[in-house]
Amino acid sequence: MITDFRGEIAALSAALLWAIASFIYARLGKQLSPLWLNLIKSSLAIGFIGLTFLIRQDEVPSLAGMNFGLLWLSGAIGIGFGDSVFFESLIALGARRALVLEAIAPPLSAFLAAVFLQEQLNLIAWSGIVLTITGVTWVMIERTPEQQGYFPIKRGISLGLLAAFAQASGAVLSRSALAETAISPLWSSLIRLTAGVTVLLLWVGWKRQSWKMLQPLKSGQFLLGLTAAAFAGTYLGIWLQQTALKYTATGIAQALIATSPLFIIPIALLAGESVSLRAVLGALVALAGVWALLSS
Repeated sequence: MITDFRGEIAALSAALLWAIASFIYARLGKQLSPLWLNLIKSSLAIGFIGLTFLIRQDEVPSLAGMNFGLLWLSGAIGIGFGDSVFFESLIALGARRALVLEAIAPPLSAFLAAVFLQEQLNLIAWSGIVLTITGVTWVMIERTPEQQGYFPIKRGISLGLLAAFAQASGAVLSRSALAETAISPLWSSLIRLTAGVTVLLLWVGWKRQSWKMLQPLKSGQFLLGLTAAAFAGTYLGIWLQQTALKYTATGIAQALIATSPLFIIPIALLAGESVSLRAVLGALVALAGVWALLSS
């Protein structure tokens, strides 16, 4: 039944939305600093969650202090720190190369989950993870015409690796809390986002970033794009991510979420870009990995 794979389906849906949002953020990041971009999109997502609670009239869940702390720490690391350095990597390397570095997060998540949560994946699941990451990486490292002669700077690569580690750590912390509680993924998303915004407010204050940097928000087109990206990539994306982490193993959830670069292919086609045979073959390899994960 489809409900047997709700975690996996949620992860793939989150991957699609994150690909769309990353495509938008890569352009918005040229006008607004990564810290402000992260702070505003996370704040917008909190607003969307608040409206959802008003419509659904959800009750405040009871949550043990330890689990609350794990979710809070997950948001501080994964959203407050992780998304900020990812946005910087996105600006430095471009969406395709920044996303390929995120492919490191799934095996890292699986390793951390095996060490700290004693989650054991069978050989088929590990094979699926390897195939998925291989396919994604093969697609992303292909040099496109606009990238000829372009070499990613060390800072962008370092930030991308930091973002992957932050995402992996945040996922393991979330899984640890969600596996032991009945809290809904939407409530866990709110806790993580609130923690992330708290970190970002402190970070912006520490760096003394001027409010004048928010000038791009005066553009209706810019604000519309940011709101759409926050709704799709943050509000819905994190909600789906938390759903995936609640209903499937950390390594599997992160591996499926890491397929987001594959969704860049149809986006590129719609934008008028050419897609090579190598990109299609890489997508098929990754899809074989997805099939292995679903059948493990």
